[in-house]
Amino acid sequence: MPDTEKRDDFAGLLDDRDEDRAGATAASGGRRHRRRSEQRRRAVRHRIIIVVIVVIALIAAGSIGWVVFGDRIGSMFGADDYSGPGNGTEVTFTVQDGDTGTSIGERLAEADIVKTSDAFVAEVVSRDPEPTFMPGTYGMQEQMSAAAAVDALTDASNLQHGSFVVPEGTWMKDIFAIIEDGLGIPLADLEAAAADVASYGLPAEATTLEGFLFPATYEFPPETDASTVLATMVDRSFQSLDAAGVAPEERWDVIRMASLVQREAGLRDDFYKVSRVFFNRLDIGMPLQADSTVHYGVGRDDHVETTEAERVDASNPYNTYVHPGMIVGPISNPGDVAIDAAVNPVDGDWLYFVTWNLETGETIFSTTYEEHLAAVNKWQAWMADHPEYQ
Repeated sequence: MPDTEKRDDFAGLLDDRDEDRAGATAASGGRRHRRRSEQRRRAVRHRIIIVVIVVIALIAAGSIGWVVFGDRIGSMFGADDYSGPGNGTEVTFTVQDGDTGTSIGERLAEADIVKTSDAFVAEVVSRDPEPTFMPGTYGMQEQMSAAAAVDALTDASNLQHGSFVVPEGTWMKDIFAIIEDGLGIPLADLEAAAADVASYGLPAEATTLEGFLFPATYEFPPETDASTVLATMVDRSFQSLDAAGVAPEERWDVIRMASLVQREAGLRDDFYKVSRVFFNRLDIGMPLQADSTVHYGVGRDDHVETTEAERVDASNPYNTYVHPGMIVGPISNPGDVAIDAAVNPVDGDWLYFVTWNLETGETIFSTTYEEHLAAVNKWQAWMADHPEYQ
């Protein structure tokens, strides 16, 4: 019994120690749990504070923050977008000098070409390399996907242009009508722009742009102004004169002769002979006697011959039947061949010529008046058989 009681007392003592140890352990675990919970709460509070600071910073930065980071931030999130190439309604869109993806996207969205500017910007920044946009007017559709819009604005073949063609020898007033028809620039705007003659760098003797509006095919983007179009044509004329070796101080004389040759010659080789005839006449003081100059002064271009009354009218400053020497100004806008002929006439002693067949352009050149009369008779016979040219 005594031994049994001792064992029981010893077992009880062990149990009491185990309970105390377990209690201490539980207390310690509780304290660690409370410490971890407090750490988590402090971390959450710390993160909240950081977020609040960032939000406040962005609000304070305002538009600056969005301008700097907006495009890239927008690209991280899906933006509302249309799908496909558009709804079939054709429109045009103009990329301006200095445009960015953001400014383009904003105007595209305003025009309902894309659904949102964010979608367009996100598409731009997603491409590697990022596309560049050339200024100009492009064909688009309403309600295009951002991808389709970017494709359309980076397709050089999609650039829209207005165009017109000026034939050699066209009068300035008729060129204005051609430009108006091709580009839609009002005639009044063209006339007003042309009136500022000094701004185009013409010879001092020039009082109009006549002679310096080079005949060629031109293309211009929509909304090009009248001054830009005319300046381009004048510059193209200067290029042709420079290529022909004409010094700036010689431009006035050359362009007047070239304008005359352009109106009088038919076949290419005859340009150089016609030029020689006029130079020969000037050399001996013989009047040029060109019907084309009379027509220009009268302002009529719808008939071949001149009347006796027109040929004796001294009030017409362009009447080379009564006014000796070179014409007072250009009577057309000549092309490269006429300019070259004015600079490089062929050798010859002809004083007369007549284009006897107006359909083929065949021309007879003569050195004597008797030879010329025979050529005139041949021309008159042809005219009698072709009354539609009267």
